[in-house]
Amino acid sequence: MSDTSSADMEKRLYAEWEEQGCFEAGRVDGDSYTIVIPPPNVTGNLHMGHALNNTLQDILCRFERMRGRNVLWQPGTDHAGIATQMVVERQLAEAGEPSRRDMGRDAFLERVWQWKEESGSTITQQLRRLGASCDWSRERFTMDEGLSKAVLKVFVTLHQQGLIYKDKRLVNWDPKLLTAISDLEVVQKEVNSHLWHFNYPLEDGSGHITVATTRPETMLGDTGVAVHPDDERYADLVGKNVILPIVGRKIPIVADNYADPEQGSGAVKITPAHDFNDFEVGRRCNLSSINILDKTASIDLNEENFSYMKNRHSWQGLDRFDARKRVIDEITTLGLLDKIEDNTHMVPFGDRSDVVIEPWLTDQWYVDAATLAKPAIEAVQSGQTKFVPANWEKTYFDWMENIQPWCISRQLWWGHQIPAWYGPDGEIFVAESEQDAHQAAKAHYGQDTELTRDEDVLDTWFSSALWPFSTLGWPDETPELHKHYKTDVLVTGFDIIFFWVARMMMMGLHFKQEVPFHTVYIHALVRDEKG
Repeated sequence: MSDTSSADMEKRLYAEWEEQGCFEAGRVDGDSYTIVIPPPNVTGNLHMGHALNNTLQDILCRFERMRGRNVLWQPGTDHAGIATQMVVERQLAEAGEPSRRDMGRDAFLERVWQWKEESGSTITQQLRRLGASCDWSRERFTMDEGLSKAVLKVFVTLHQQGLIYKDKRLVNWDPKLLTAISDLEVVQKEVNSHLWHFNYPLEDGSGHITVATTRPETMLGDTGVAVHPDDERYADLVGKNVILPIVGRKIPIVADNYADPEQGSGAVKITPAHDFNDFEVGRRCNLSSINILDKTASIDLNEENFSYMKNRHSWQGLDRFDARKRVIDEITTLGLLDKIEDNTHMVPFGDRSDVVIEPWLTDQWYVDAATLAKPAIEAVQSGQTKFVPANWEKTYFDWMENIQPWCISRQLWWGHQIPAWYGPDGEIFVAESEQDAHQAAKAHYGQDTELTRDEDVLDTWFSSALWPFSTLGWPDETPELHKHYKTDVLVTGFDIIFFWVARMMMMGLHFKQEVPFHTVYIHALVRDEKG
């Protein structure tokens, strides 16, 4: 038999099995056994990691079917917000058609849905060719009507409970794609650069304090200099001010444990609006956060914070790396350059844009992950959910016990649009529908008022976090939900324990008061020759 005929036979047999419902749940009356597939991106193609992951799931499902259990292997795909949007934008550019912004949101989304219908099933067809025994009659998509209903319900409920809120915090900002991105979408690359040492003059003229930086341009936004509380060299300087070179702003010298007496001079410049560690120091020491960049990572110096700066306007719109050169030149001219050292360090790049990511201070929507994490930590500690191998529990605990607010807003068009509307004075109305938002606004203002919807969409991981129960019909109390939740085993790689596993634990416990699965089977990653 030729390879071609065997491939044709496999395809024909699988189609017959699917048509006959061989893999559908409910064929037997036995105890239920449920696995939810990690939903692959709708833009994707199968790779070796998918083959490993789905083969393991298939083994478990086929084994339990042979044991007479009512098996549901729940399939589906993820809308893959940023990846899908980029695919369609690239197609528009290649075809010489109007850009996303030129055609407008509604027309662009119509094109994305068109692309999804035409090309979005590639990976599920490949799973069929692999022989995966999923219940395709129950296939779901993270933006289908039912799952979108679940997303709205969760967002509004968490907001009502004070667990979703809007805040101004630092995010990983991609200045090419013009959106916040998750840590998973940031690639750290080793870069050969320099460490510049600058002297900041003391306000009283008695000397200077030396700080070092790998990003000289950020000094324009410095609002403090930190030294360690036990560093006797600077004990008399804490509470005094330095004059920020070039800008002319007075900034305080503060004591904070973040400063390491063994590193460099022991003094560190603090730029709360452009460094994650500095942001925390700024909050502890009550330092202001001054944004010096716009969304394209070009210099943007407002008059309020840069009134002391005589040539402020000449900096406006300068590219961040051009600004770096100018800062170095001006510091040198002022005689405040102490020294320059060669330095190799890690720099964050966007995994899709391949540009340097900026920590950027901006208004975003957040989930109070610390509150939601507590029951999820206890569930693993008590054995309600077990990791196999058990050593991965340590990774889970390390992440969960040090969890930060989860930034869930993205400056994209493809995805679940955030259900928030703004009144003319900026008042926010969160509701499951525009009609409900208008009713709330009328109650607030005492009259009908024009509202503007938030343009941002939710992080893809937000809808994925609901996958174990949203795919079973929640928020409706369906027979499938009662029969198949909690699910049994989650099979996944260790790289998304935090991004997906932990968030499913948090959401499942919060909305179903029960863990989403009793076992998390962690497998290795399939890597190429470069690791």
